[in-house]
Amino acid sequence: MTATKLEIGEIAPNFSLLDQDGASVALSDFSGQKVIVYFYPAAGTPGCTTQACDFRDNINSLKSAGYQVLGVSKDTTDDLKKFQADQGLNFPLLSDLELDVHNAYAAYGEKNLYGKKVTGVLRSTFVINEDGTIKLALYNVKATGHVASLRKKLGIDA
Repeated sequence: MTATKLEIGEIAPNFSLLDQDGASVALSDFSGQKVIVYFYPAAGTPGCTTQACDFRDNINSLKSAGYQVLGVSKDTTDDLKKFQADQGLNFPLLSDLELDVHNAYAAYGEKNLYGKKVTGVLRSTFVINEDGTIKLALYNVKATGHVASLRKKLGIDA
């Protein structure tokens, strides 16, 4: 069952997950701040590495514009720790083993993979305003060039 996709203006579902260091991170921790929450299928895979490194390489311009970045996957905290260390990632990676947060954001469901229907993580990005509402809800994004596209949508210069 796929949850209903989130829409601009809706309140972002709150969550609390463990990060790569085993610390609890909640969306509510960032109340009053702008947050980019992105969902990716698996740490260390080519597309996910491309996307994570893209966020890493653009983190200064995103932070300068007031955005905190959170990556969410179904990986274990140990896998996330290794991914962060291997790629020098400079933002929290959150573990959603039970897929509760994926489902709350409709970031898990049926998709086409090489022409076959499969159930899995839908590469998705959500921009959340200071008041906790959804500013952008982007589903089935491409790993390559995603951050540049996102910055353009948000009016963030390099």
